[in-house]
Amino acid sequence: MSRPTFLAIILAISISLIGCSDNPEPGSPNNGTITAKTEDLTIRSDVIHSAVSKVNTKTIVEADPSNWLSTGRTYDEQRHSPLDQINDKNISELGLAWSWETNTKRGLEATPIVVDGTMFTSGTWSVVWAHDARTGELLWEFDPEVPRSWGRYACCDVVNRGVAAWEGKIYVGTIDGRLIALNAGDGSVAWSANTVPADRPYTITGAPRVVDGKVIIGNGGAEYGVRGFITAYDASNGDQLWRFYTVPGNPDDGFESKAMEEAATTWRGGKWWEVGGGGTVWDSMAYDPDLNLLYIGVGNGAPWNRYIRSPGGGDNLFLSSIVAINPDSGEKVWHYQTTPGDTWDYTAVQHMILADIEIQGENRKVIMQAPKNGFFYVLDRRTGEFLSAEAYVPITWATHVDSETGRPVEDPQAHYANDKKRVKPGPLGGHNWHPMTFHPGTGLVYIPALDLAFDFAQDNAFKHSKEDWNTGIDFRTTAPPTDPNQLIKNLQDIKGFVTAWDPKTQKEIWRVQHATAWNGGLLSTSGNLLFQGRADGYFAAYSADNGQLLWETPTHVGIMAAPISYSIDGEQYISVVAGWGGAYGLASGAPRHKGNVLSKGRILTYKLGGDLTLPDPEVTYLAIPSPPKMDYSLAQVSEGQDLFHQYCAVCHGPGSGTSGPVANLFYAEQAVHDIWDAIVVGGAYTQKGMPNFKHALDSEKSQAIRAYVIEAAKGTIAFCESDYRKQYPELLDTACEIPVIGGE
Repeated sequence: MSRPTFLAIILAISISLIGCSDNPEPGSPNNGTITAKTEDLTIRSDVIHSAVSKVNTKTIVEADPSNWLSTGRTYDEQRHSPLDQINDKNISELGLAWSWETNTKRGLEATPIVVDGTMFTSGTWSVVWAHDARTGELLWEFDPEVPRSWGRYACCDVVNRGVAAWEGKIYVGTIDGRLIALNAGDGSVAWSANTVPADRPYTITGAPRVVDGKVIIGNGGAEYGVRGFITAYDASNGDQLWRFYTVPGNPDDGFESKAMEEAATTWRGGKWWEVGGGGTVWDSMAYDPDLNLLYIGVGNGAPWNRYIRSPGGGDNLFLSSIVAINPDSGEKVWHYQTTPGDTWDYTAVQHMILADIEIQGENRKVIMQAPKNGFFYVLDRRTGEFLSAEAYVPITWATHVDSETGRPVEDPQAHYANDKKRVKPGPLGGHNWHPMTFHPGTGLVYIPALDLAFDFAQDNAFKHSKEDWNTGIDFRTTAPPTDPNQLIKNLQDIKGFVTAWDPKTQKEIWRVQHATAWNGGLLSTSGNLLFQGRADGYFAAYSADNGQLLWETPTHVGIMAAPISYSIDGEQYISVVAGWGGAYGLASGAPRHKGNVLSKGRILTYKLGGDLTLPDPEVTYLAIPSPPKMDYSLAQVSEGQDLFHQYCAVCHGPGSGTSGPVANLFYAEQAVHDIWDAIVVGGAYTQKGMPNFKHALDSEKSQAIRAYVIEAAKGTIAFCESDYRKQYPELLDTACEIPVIGGE
């Protein structure tokens, strides 16, 4: 039996997380509520509606730089602003123009859109806000009232990555699987469509895209066992127009398309359809209006483990693939699979960028992606032809991508069916959902990269459950190691950086090394600037040509989302949504820097000459209290450790301590311990987002987990009082003390 120590140390070799919540139960999940926040909304709503009514294919393609009309600004998703009023010569004059508190404690990942001076964005639990983009005044708020109990199915926090605008409406996908069209002027509901089967644990966290009057939306849920698909709806009334499945269903039921018939030949053995197969399209899309091709990124398998999912082998199309679709019919045109037969959760839903670049003397229309698997890909976006791929982060699962076949050459040492293997990248990938950017002036792609490993081991007792993760991975391997020196090394191995990547030569030009991982998405501008929010609670600007840090400002909260730029009456603004959480932040809490301390999120907007300042948070750091008394045996603790890392660690953090928004069990009051079984087994906190585990745990097992938590707290206290804390204060201070804001 090991005595675990502190916080979510093994998130150095991290995993994804489920969504838990401390929010109160909402009202009806079907209607939602609209709240008008400004007195003159009746007058302004007509102006807002008129402006958004002009958003269509033509305006998005023309891309007036004063606006930010789509999540990637343009259909090519380059996330580059041609504005240059703010530049590398005057960046020191950049200051805060306005800020707005979201009053939410969970992750914020949205890219705002701006239409003629009105900003639309989304937040925790799929809430939508409209603001005056000049002043930050809240115009209206829409809450879809997602049942908090559904948060258990959000693998990676109850986040939302943004909205779409089209001809007078604002579109948002909700955590519980709805696609809602709002009237842009006042936020009232125009129509709502249930996009997923009600009896399956699907979620939506990605931003919709609108293509020629069709709202395109995917979904998530592969960890819980679902079958992936993407659907197009009529933007005017919500009628379903087409659906493209990404993996085949039960062959005995026939196939929905030729693509599914093709894919079925690559799944061999097993009954993957009973779990669902996975392949969810939970984030990135891009569109080429000239070629009339919609590009989607496809996720991991369900379960992750291919030895269980498809024991006879095969590529398992269209998992971990880029697929080009005809948006008029929903038919597949071409595909390219980045990780055939994926078994490491190497999704290909990461940001895709379209550009025209010269390769070996020939101008090529390309699509570029840095998916989780660690290789940067350049493909011909007309045909899907493989052009090149090189590793942009350290990898151990493959040696290279074959230049002739375009297939990765796997390293046999990365296969874990018979033995635990440490593999790079881990399930968080070399690059996750955080958007990258392409700067046409420098010709470089800037990637918010991760360098994390993970210990993979097969779950030989795997059984499908709609209530738990269905990965086929033994998560007991995520328990913290007993060797303190290994614990320190794991923390030191948490690495994140920005790499400036040349897609022509497939080489890194420069790098900005960050203090920790899970830093924000990127924005490039024609002012030779690269903007990024960081996990340490700072917003920064770097020189796009050489990576020099030119400006930074404290935000008092970690940032994951990507910034945008827009202008009003000739004045340029930079805006970013700041709020810590997501797959890494939820369970690991604040990173090992005290700049990321604020528990609530905010929207921050800057301009030249901005003179506002954020108040310094009143922070108190609380040491772990003495755990409550409990009689238990070492055998009980050992059993509790295994159960905890099987059922609880994905939310409460490996080692059972977190400084994130989810409850840190080391700080649980006696009243919580008194009703422990009622919470864990009986579901007393279900409407707070804490699921019950009566399907898997009884009182005896529940109490074993409690014994483990108490023993883990004791181990953490001892570790934090040791000389290791004095020797490594930057690593251990925020692991040993919880920051409390304003006496909360």
